[in-house]
Amino acid sequence: VQLVESGGGSVQTGGSLRLACAASENVSKYYMAWFRQAPGNLREGVAYIDINGYTTYAHSVKDRFTISKDNAKNTLYLQMDSLKPEDTAMYYCAADQLAFGLSNGYCYWGQGTQVTVS
Repeated sequence: VQLVESGGGSVQTGGSLRLACAASENVSKYYMAWFRQAPGNLREGVAYIDINGYTTYAHSVKDRFTISKDNAKNTLYLQMDSLKPEDTAMYYCAADQLAFGLSNGYCYWGQGTQVTVS
């Protein structure tokens, strides 16, 4: 599966952005997640959704970010509210037919979309 992220940009502290990840095939059979990587930092998982719609969040984004998936549109979303400067990073979506949760084991990755909060 090919993944293409969009929706990144620059926003002020407290603002919102919605990221989208368009997949080349039906996403209903994939476990999917959003990751981010800031300069000098390791890539970290921030939100995960399984094939049944169960979600998991990193503690740093819980209650601010919402992951969702539209199987009809083959698209994964990340709604980001109450953004903070520490959310600044390149954001990537990932997919696999195995459940990796917030771990980095995914087989398929997008190219990333930059989010900058100032």
